[in-house]
Amino acid sequence: MYEPEPIRFWQDPAVVETFRREVNAVDEGPVVHVPMVIERPMTSDEKIASVDPADPDRLIAEAASASTEEVDRAVASCAAVQDEWAAIPMPDRTRLVRSMADWMRTHRDHLAARQVFEAGKPWSEADADVCEAIDFCMYYAEMAERLAAGEPVLSPPGERNEMFYRPRGVTAVIGPWNFPFAIPTGMTVAALVAGNTVCLKPAEQTPWIAYGIVEAALGAGVPEEVLAFLPGEGEVAGARLVDHPDVATIAFTGSRQVGFSILEAVGTVRPGQVQIKRAITELGGKNAMFIDADADLDDAIPAVAASSFGFAGQKCSAASRLVVYEDQADQVVDRLIAHAETLVVGHPRAPETTVGPVVDEEAHARLLAAIRDTQGRVRYQHGDVPERGWFVPPTIVDRVPDDDPLVTQEQFGPILAVQPATDLDHVVELMNRSDFALTAGIFSRSPQVIARLPARIAAGNIYINRAITGAVVGRQPFGGFRHSGVGAKAGGPDYLKHFCDAVVVTENTLRQGFAADQLLATERGRVPIVSEREHE
Repeated sequence: MYEPEPIRFWQDPAVVETFRREVNAVDEGPVVHVPMVIERPMTSDEKIASVDPADPDRLIAEAASASTEEVDRAVASCAAVQDEWAAIPMPDRTRLVRSMADWMRTHRDHLAARQVFEAGKPWSEADADVCEAIDFCMYYAEMAERLAAGEPVLSPPGERNEMFYRPRGVTAVIGPWNFPFAIPTGMTVAALVAGNTVCLKPAEQTPWIAYGIVEAALGAGVPEEVLAFLPGEGEVAGARLVDHPDVATIAFTGSRQVGFSILEAVGTVRPGQVQIKRAITELGGKNAMFIDADADLDDAIPAVAASSFGFAGQKCSAASRLVVYEDQADQVVDRLIAHAETLVVGHPRAPETTVGPVVDEEAHARLLAAIRDTQGRVRYQHGDVPERGWFVPPTIVDRVPDDDPLVTQEQFGPILAVQPATDLDHVVELMNRSDFALTAGIFSRSPQVIARLPARIAAGNIYINRAITGAVVGRQPFGGFRHSGVGAKAGGPDYLKHFCDAVVVTENTLRQGFAADQLLATERGRVPIVSEREHE
């Protein structure tokens, strides 16, 4: 029975020391060379440089960069073994996926340490990312076993109906940089355990972290031909995977702009394409939290800060908007400022760091410009920020107009926009004033508010009296609607079905004028075939 992987207990000095040794080993290690994998590891003439976002002059990894031709080779290789992989009995596939989880547990500290330097994740965030990857493996293995049993459908006398799920075929997984191990692991193992071969293209910023998925698969015994690894540029490798006629399904997590282009592309049937492509997209959010007049601020303030500034606000579930009643706004902001002052901004190699850098130079420049150009009132910026690296100070802006980019656009950084509301209807209006519908939060002690407000809020995941980040696989299936995605719930009981086609088989069981299934029922004393009168 699936249970979420326990996170590290960081209050234990032994746990801290063990992870510190792994962080130091990565810190002192050489530049890593990350291959592409098309049946075997290989290099390329073109390379992708991956740097430490907290120290951009430092090269962390150099990855092969897949060309269009290499993508075609990878898809052809996966297509060649698709039927063979799909024919493997489900218990064998679930055993392999669970073995991937075992491999990840064994190498957990090292996998997390990679994230400290290539993704800029503080210790607890890095470890949680690996935990979630393990959770995806274990949960989807269990869900696959249920899926293999088929779905119940009605069968009247004389007819037998069965419904089962068939893998769709070669799946392109295009992963993000913010959860560079967990999210692509989830998409990859969901496709694999459902019987599909996979071409995995990681984010350009984090190829070394994502390569751990391949290492886990090979370590577990997954055949090399079943999982291709294609680091490369999105405009080249990613675009070709989306367009390739032999790719049946595209699983993508990333920006709204790219997601929309994928959804548009899958609507075009290309020469040689034998099935309609399916896109599973998760495209971000512009998430709001509401603090009610009766809320316990001792609980609400830390939760809002964690939701807004954790991993420098670079989570699609992060809180970027806060709605409070007008007569409480100053009090709430003052409390938030006091809490934000306790945050430690710095290189994630230090265990005390709570806010690291943003991912790259473009994000750094864009976020600083958004703060500079806001029409709102900048109430707070963290003052102790390293000069070196792509650090953006945790920032709180209040009295933000409705048309300000801090309210209307996903910034993906440690910036919180505070908006005052006059009454509960106005709260709902402000929270729903977004094209996105991913996460939302409510802090209230009112049973009426808690009971009624969620039905009025447009969000796929609504959290009450807790932070809005940190969805756990199997407990909070994650995904939104509107511009946030197609509504697929990662880590939920229906997620694997997106990687399958449903098939119904109907058999006429009438033989020689009678229904064999009715005869069997009669023998069991359930349904008489003839009446007593006919016996007379």
